[in-house]
Amino acid sequence: MKTIYTDGSCKGNPGPGGWAVVVLDDSQALQKFGGFDPTTTNNRMELSAAIAALKLLDRNEPVTIFTDSEYVKLGITQWLRNWKLKGWKTANKQNVKNQDLWQALDALNHPGIIWKYVAGHSGNDYNELCDRIAKGMIDAQGRETDLLK
Repeated sequence: MKTIYTDGSCKGNPGPGGWAVVVLDDSQALQKFGGFDPTTTNNRMELSAAIAALKLLDRNEPVTIFTDSEYVKLGITQWLRNWKLKGWKTANKQNVKNQDLWQALDALNHPGIIWKYVAGHSGNDYNELCDRIAKGMIDAQGRETDLLK
């Protein structure tokens, strides 16, 4: 079973942003991916990383995904169901922010995915690597960086 780490970063909020995905397979082979958006928010980059990760999987492929975003973890595991039932409104009757990305993530999500939270900057090597890649994507404005090699 694969293990995936995701992270998003933004310089300014809004501002230029980057996202990163690190994939480990059963043999511990490592793959790294990243992306860039010139004008975005941190939450959009966190969601973009999770979406990019799920797009790497075969449909219904089991995986454990680690995110350092409580927004992503709680959104996909707890809040999403109620948002949909309430017509994409929050408990305060406000429109759900980033609805387009939540809908994309929801369409890729399946019961074989285990979503786990990992505290950012807590010494987890793969989370730290994701953080460096996401920030590197901002600095490189989306061009390939040494961090992806």
